[in-house]
Amino acid sequence: MIRLKNICFNYNSRQVLDNVHFRVDLGDRIGLVGPNGSGKTTLCRIIMGLLTPDAGEVEIFGQTRRKETDFAAIRGRIGFLFQYPDDQLFCPTVLEDVAFGPLNQGKSPDEAKRIVQATLARLNLTGFEERFTHKLSGGEKRLVSLATVLSMEPEMLVLDEPTTGLDEQTIETLVHLLNNTNLTYIIVSHDKEFLERTTNKTFSIGGGEIACS
Repeated sequence: MIRLKNICFNYNSRQVLDNVHFRVDLGDRIGLVGPNGSGKTTLCRIIMGLLTPDAGEVEIFGQTRRKETDFAAIRGRIGFLFQYPDDQLFCPTVLEDVAFGPLNQGKSPDEAKRIVQATLARLNLTGFEERFTHKLSGGEKRLVSLATVLSMEPEMLVLDEPTTGLDEQTIETLVHLLNNTNLTYIIVSHDKEFLERTTNKTFSIGGGEIACS
C-alpha cells in the first residue's frame, strides 16, 4: 500500500530522515515510536503529501506520488488523524465537522447525517451532534477528529498520537475499535502499552533512521 524509498528530509539544516526505507502492506498494524523530534510526524506528513521530501520516492497504492494532485487523489482513501485536534476541526458543530468529508464525497445530506450518527455511536459520542467543537474537552476533540476520519470510510488510517488527552475508559473504546476493524493502519504513539494491544509490528525512528524494534 505504501513504499517509501531513500527518503531524506531536513528541517532547519538538521537531518530528520536520512535515506529512510519504509513499507506498509495490506493488513499491517504498525506502531511508530521514537523520541520527540525524531521524525515520526514528519514521516506521516510525507505519506499524506503535506511535506515534500528533499530526496527519495513516495509510492502509494502502486503509483509514485509527486505533485499535490497525486496526493489529493489518495487522501480520501487514507484517513489521517492530526497530532493536534484543533488542526483538524474547523466547523462550528460536531455534526458539521464529521459530515464534511461524506458531503465532499458526494453523499446526500440525509446519507451524511446517517453516517455521522453511526460513526459517533462507534466512539461513544452519541448525542454530540449539536455540540460546539470549540467547547469540547481535549479528549472529546480528539475523538471527534477521529470521527471525521472514520466517516470517510478510508482504506487505511494514519493516527498521530491518538491517545493523548484520553482517559482510560476512552482509550479502551479506541482499543476495541482498532482491534475490531479490518483496516490497515500506522499509529504514532508514546504509549507502549496501547501499541502492544493494537499493533502487530513496531518501528522506531531515531538519528534519521528507521528500524524494526
